[in-house]
Amino acid sequence: QVQLVESGGGLVQAGGSLRLSCGVSGRTIYSNAMGWFRPAPSKEREFVAAIDWSGHTTDYLDSVKGRFTISRDNTKNTVYLQMNSLKPEDTANYYCAFRYSREITVNSWEYEYWGQGTQVTVSS
Repeated sequence: QVQLVESGGGLVQAGGSLRLSCGVSGRTIYSNAMGWFRPAPSKEREFVAAIDWSGHTTDYLDSVKGRFTISRDNTKNTVYLQMNSLKPEDTANYYCAFRYSREITVNSWEYEYWGQGTQVTVSS
């Protein structure tokens, strides 16, 4: 059973930074793509960022490009989301997701396992 546990969320002022972590247990992630999502008014889970198995290919939601960076440390079985220049509209519960494929996707239904989420609140 693959389990994902997010951490690193919290309350921060606009312009501040947070680093989210997603630790995976139950299997290694070295051959798997990983993603971060958050709820959105128009959909259950909005794509935020994804990284392929090698770490060489990433993708981002347009509104976070240049501010967020996804990375991975396969030796620690962990994926990170560095969030800089945070805005109040980034406030959300951020979910980490795992998929069996090596390639990234922006589609939430193509990820097989999910964490419980970590809350990020950005005050103005």
